[in-house]
Formats: sequence, C-alpha cells, structure tokens
Amino acid sequence: MLHIRYYFNIRLILTFIALTTFTTFTTIFTTSMIIVIQCIDRAGLVASVSAILAKNLFNIVSLREHVDQADNLFFMRLEVTFGGDETTLENQLRKVLPDDATILINPLPDKKVVVMVTKEYHCLADILIRNYFGTLGATVQCVIGNHKVLEDICKRFDMPFYAISHEQVSKEVFEEKIAATIDQYNPDYIVLAKFMRILSPKLVAKFPMRIINIHHSFLPAFIGASPYRQAFERGVKLIGATAHFVSNELDEGPIIAQQIIPVSHSFTAADMVKAGKEIETAVLARALKLVFEDRVFVYKNKTVVFE
Repeated sequence: MLHIRYYFNIRLILTFIALTTFTTFTTIFTTSMIIVIQCIDRAGLVASVSAILAKNLFNIVSLREHVDQADNLFFMRLEVTFGGDETTLENQLRKVLPDDATILINPLPDKKVVVMVTKEYHCLADILIRNYFGTLGATVQCVIGNHKVLEDICKRFDMPFYAISHEQVSKEVFEEKIAATIDQYNPDYIVLAKFMRILSPKLVAKFPMRIINIHHSFLPAFIGASPYRQAFERGVKLIGATAHFVSNELDEGPIIAQQIIPVSHSFTAADMVKAGKEIETAVLARALKLVFEDRVFVYKNKTVVFE
C-alpha cells in the first residue's frame, strides 16, 4: 500500500513538472510580436535579421519582404513568437542593419482612431459595427461631422459625436475647431468616412500619412456632385473605389487599396449608387485592416502592402 501511494506521489510530481514546463513553453511560443523594418537594401539583410532572431530564441511565424530596386529600398514585416525583451532585440538588430533603418517592434498595438463624416452613413456604419464587436483592429474614440445627420447612429453605439459646422465660418476657423477636437483624443489615425470637405495643407501637415480617405474611382473623369449619375449617363462598365492616405494633392495620396466591379447596361443609376456604396465600404474596411496590422509602408507617393 505504501509503495502504491509512493508511486502515485511520484506520478503527481512528474505530471506537475511536465504541465509546468509545457505551459511555460506554450506561453513563450504563443506570444505574438510584430517587427517592421525599412532601410537601404544590401546583401544579407534577411539572413542577418533571421540570425538575430534565432540567437534570441524568437520563432518566425510569418515573414514578408520586398526590395524596390529602383530606389534600393528594403521592406520587411515579420510576425514572431516569444516573450523576449523588445529593447534588447532592437539594439541587436540596429547593429546589423544600415544606419538609416526604421525599426518598429509591436508598433502601436492598440491604435486609436477618430472618424470624420458628412451625411453618408455606409462607411461609418460598417466602422461602428466592427468597433462594437472588436473586429476593427483599433478603437474608435469619437466621430466628427460637419452635419448632424449621423449623430443618431453614433448615439446608438454610445459613440461621442461632435457636430462642427463649416457654414458661416471661415475654413481656417472650421479646421481649428476640428484640430482642437482631434487633439483631445490624440489618435493614431483619422479616417475620412465620406467626409466631403477638402482639407487644407495646414491640417494635412499636422497629421502626415495618418489621414485615410475613401472615394469612388471615377476621378478625374467624373468630378463634382453625383458621380454615379454621371457614370450611369456615360454608360461605364466598371465602377470602383480607392482608399489612400491624404496628401496636399487632392485625392492623389499614396494608395492603400483599390477594387473594381463590373456593371452592365441593366444597372439603373440607383443600382450604381448602391453598388458604389458597397464597394466603398469594402475597400475602406480592407485598407483599415492593412494599416492597423502594420502591413503598409509609405515612401515617396507609393506604398508597399504586405497582404
């Protein structure tokens, strides 16, 4: 009887040790970390980075890299597992990378967003739903509108809404109010979810490559009001949408995502508007996912996107 009890005590101790070891091992290799690198290209960069990671027991889960040969630029995004020290890792990486290298480790994991709107609801509604269910990849802090039309839907999601009218005030005063409201939240990104006002270079410069816009892809063919009506009357066979970072050149900032869908003679003007809203919503959602997951590199007026 004593031997049996002794045997079971030994088994319990060994089981505890095994479970503890497995739990520690599992914790180590399931802690996810994102590493983003951009620098001048040279031979051996991938090997050097991989060697540093292996030396520190980091396990590479995903690795994407690209070289722009025209500009001799190297881009890399890695997802690794291990709960190591970020500062030590960055210091070691800097020793093997070019001096100008940009290295971001776990860049802004909990991103904050301010959304700006006018009257159209489709993009905002999609963002609010994703935010509510925790699938947006960021947290919406507030919504700013130059009309009150969309205040009600924000209330339904308990989302702060700021109505800042552009009417009867100068553009400078209008944008100062917007900037002051944004500054209260210090967001990482500003999303123009069909915000139908042109931002001044001063406001754009305040948030460089941090403002994301969505628009139809008819530009420059159909400008002004009712682009889908114009497209219908022209008999176009494709409609689409473009999501891009905002620059001082109107609707010409670095492109993040684009998509087109075919349309036919059977489409009415209303059908085109409906299809246009659906594709704008989808393209903006895709662009935000890419940006929030740190899959987008911006250089010159272009992007490298690791999907």
